[in-house]
Amino acid sequence: MNFSFLDSPFFERLQGFSLWLIASLHVAALASLILVLGMLSSAGAQEVACHGVNLVDEMKSENPDGYARAIAEATKVPNAKGIFWKIEKPGIATSYLLGTMHVTDPRVLKMPSGADKALADAKTIVIESDEILDDKKAMAGILTRPELTMLTDGNTIEKLLKPEDLAILEDGLKKRGVPLAAVSRMQPWMLLSLVSLPACELARKGNTAFLDKRIALDAAAEGKTVKGLETLAEQLAAMASIPTEMHLKSLVETIKLGPKMDDVFETMTQLYLTGEIGFTMPFLKQVAPDGSDNAGYAEFEELIVTKRNHLMAERAAPILTEGNVFMAVGALHLPGKDGLVELLREQGFTVTPAI
Repeated sequence: MNFSFLDSPFFERLQGFSLWLIASLHVAALASLILVLGMLSSAGAQEVACHGVNLVDEMKSENPDGYARAIAEATKVPNAKGIFWKIEKPGIATSYLLGTMHVTDPRVLKMPSGADKALADAKTIVIESDEILDDKKAMAGILTRPELTMLTDGNTIEKLLKPEDLAILEDGLKKRGVPLAAVSRMQPWMLLSLVSLPACELARKGNTAFLDKRIALDAAAEGKTVKGLETLAEQLAAMASIPTEMHLKSLVETIKLGPKMDDVFETMTQLYLTGEIGFTMPFLKQVAPDGSDNAGYAEFEELIVTKRNHLMAERAAPILTEGNVFMAVGALHLPGKDGLVELLREQGFTVTPAI
């Protein structure tokens, strides 16, 4: 696969949804609780091969200037590198913070060096939401707030999309074995979570727990205390707070990318595996053409990242004060001046790379 980063229609479309793709991947674990994803899960998950290439490698050769600009921007992001951190305070047992991806990729499920021991030794496990321990209970809780996942104002996807965009969506869903009628009243961001994931990831979901959930389930089975920093309703409300038209645009543009989505997903996975969390958004901005939606990203960052970071840091502080904690949250929450690493330092903790 060899294409120009400057001329390819792929990257023209990437600009239209890349900012929101981060959000959809970040909450894809929530979408897995919805029945339609259960319907998509396959008992023969191993038969679905993953595809995709790392677009950073392409960028280095096809657009070296853009790559240099992305590197320069990433170097300005506080705590941009690393997914595993040590949390210390005098007189308190050491705790640890692990950034995760809410996916079932075997490479992601293998934690970095030292994390297994830190998890085994921890007394308390902290995740984004402890409600994921019980799918049925979580689903029941979500159903008490139907407006967060469903269109409850009489609208449907068919009414919200232009005919040409609706045809694109219907065809894309059909290729995934999902009839439009079955999801026509679902909130657009839920559908975005669905279509953003590669077929191999969807297939694995029926058989494999994503990393955060596996950590929580194993800890609970061992009798350890598992605590959440948010409720699922709070997470859903954050996604629902983003204007519907932005989700609709992203939904259609994601469908248009088709198989190229595998490349985007693989790139984000590789950046995670190498700990280059702070490089993700600078990279996506550089491969996009001029005029990217910086205002739209600022809104996303405030609602989905920054606001939640401050809430999680506030709720995590008293738990961490007890010591011997293993905390696992989405890696997107770690870097930046409003990232968890920096916010926990403001709470009086010393936070340093664990490896």
